[in-house]
Amino acid sequence: MHLANIAQLLLIATTSVAAVNVNPLPAPRHISWGKSGPKSVASPLKLSTNHDTRDEILKEGWHRAWQSIAALRWTPAAIEAPISSFEPFPSATPAASKAKRASVPLSLVKVHVEDLRADLQHGVDESYTLDIKEGSAAVQINAQTVWGALHAFTTLQQIIISDGNLGLLVEQPVHIQDSPLYPYRGIMMDTGRNFISLPKIFEQLDGMALSKLNVLHWHLDDSQSWPMVINAYPEMIKDAYSARETYSRKDMRRVVEYARARAIRVIPEVDMPSHSSAGWKQVDPEIVTCIDSWWSNDVWPLHTAVEPNPGQLDIINPKTYEVVGNVYKELSGIFSDNWFHVGADEIQPNCFNFSRHVTEWFEEDPSRTYNDLAQHWVDHAIPIFQNVRKERRLIMWEDIVLSPEHAHEVPKNIVMQSWNNGIDYISNLTANGYDVIVSSSDFLYLDCGHGGFVTNDPRYNVMSNPDPSTPNFNYGGIGGSWCGPYKSWQRVYDYDFTTNLTDAQKKHIVGATAPLWAEQVDDVVISSKFWPRAAALGELVWSGNRDENGKKRTTLMTQRILNFREYLVANGIMAAPLVPKYCLQHPHACDLNQDQDSIQ
Repeated sequence: MHLANIAQLLLIATTSVAAVNVNPLPAPRHISWGKSGPKSVASPLKLSTNHDTRDEILKEGWHRAWQSIAALRWTPAAIEAPISSFEPFPSATPAASKAKRASVPLSLVKVHVEDLRADLQHGVDESYTLDIKEGSAAVQINAQTVWGALHAFTTLQQIIISDGNLGLLVEQPVHIQDSPLYPYRGIMMDTGRNFISLPKIFEQLDGMALSKLNVLHWHLDDSQSWPMVINAYPEMIKDAYSARETYSRKDMRRVVEYARARAIRVIPEVDMPSHSSAGWKQVDPEIVTCIDSWWSNDVWPLHTAVEPNPGQLDIINPKTYEVVGNVYKELSGIFSDNWFHVGADEIQPNCFNFSRHVTEWFEEDPSRTYNDLAQHWVDHAIPIFQNVRKERRLIMWEDIVLSPEHAHEVPKNIVMQSWNNGIDYISNLTANGYDVIVSSSDFLYLDCGHGGFVTNDPRYNVMSNPDPSTPNFNYGGIGGSWCGPYKSWQRVYDYDFTTNLTDAQKKHIVGATAPLWAEQVDDVVISSKFWPRAAALGELVWSGNRDENGKKRTTLMTQRILNFREYLVANGIMAAPLVPKYCLQHPHACDLNQDQDSIQ
């Protein structure tokens, strides 16, 4: 649907615009407004750069931003109510200073990029400044790289709004100085449990760009399906759900290119050695173990997987490493990022009871343990992963270091993605010298709280709770979800994941990712489960959840994210509503506490 049509359906533009506080999300690190009143914006607002405008990324980035500005003629739904603990944004009415608006309209966006060659890789400079000065006809954007300039465009398109008729204005002249707190700011999309189509992937990337999230962690496959075409082993695609639910090499490259044009890195994940059945078993059933077992939790000695269907790569079979190497090398040629995620979570010991290679390996030396088996994987697989390109850096789930079946020694240059036990595990990993991506399930798992997906589950067959002091799985308990309850935007935004870390440990936090595991996610619901909650993470890792005095700004975030949800929908991203519309139109009328300082 065309953006303008969506905007009309939502009745976003109004016939009479009152004073608005143009408060973008994520909040810039520094923003200051002048006192000279609103400034008109010419149509079209043209781009001027300090170099050849054939730079397609910059040129197309501005084209997208201007198309959104012109089509939506955006107006935030409500004014931020004054709160004693902060200085409100300016509130000059668009109706004021008509002569001033008419005399010096904005007609140009001047962009100066210092380093045009900087690649979109981890640690690239994403800073920018944006200035609209009284009496000037130009927006001045200065950025070290093209990627910072793209972020400036997404800020600018939020602060240019409708004048209530057919025109556009900037509420007041403004100075913004902005840069991210963390270089790694992401969401994780799972296409192994359920297939996600390219249009829906592009939709998530559009939402990420508006939220200044810069990493799509793409969990490509899992034990249930293998959707990627691999030329080295074309038979692997037989384990896709259908011929239509696959990604060709061209498809995967299109995702990378679409993301790059929006300053987003795509980091692929092939989960190994666990969560590995589909695809691999088509190459050779001998490199996968326990695929014919029952996975269930009801008889623990037979337990081979945390969910159906079971399957793990055979760590001792030499052919495993040949196949893994060929698949990994091919995917490395498709995904241009220097980082690659190689899984390593949730190794299930009982699964290896079905492997003659592992059984014989244990018999050769009875002193061997499953920790030794995990170390065997590290010793044999990591050299394969690291030798594809000299810039390669690996990401692994923390399990390989902290689970009961952990390896003895894992190289410290591997980035650990932490998902268990919140700050305790983050502290453990950073104290031991690992760089960490924060994905704590208690705060950032966006799939949580929707109940369990496994069927024939007697735990739901409970009509009353005999002991209210010990809530069971369903009645009065966690609603059938191991990671319940649902992670609200406030739960995400209020997560202080550096609590009690030393300064040295804090330096090991590279950023955070909000995962959305897809057992109960497909095209129909993916956007509503990501958005707008992922935007709360966007601000958390861009400019933080505290003001310059160290006070939580959750209350200030409320109207910002409620307006931003409407903005996402207007831009074609099917974000879920967070509140009744009454709360959107009446800022802070729905706060639990009248005390605006209740959140510390």
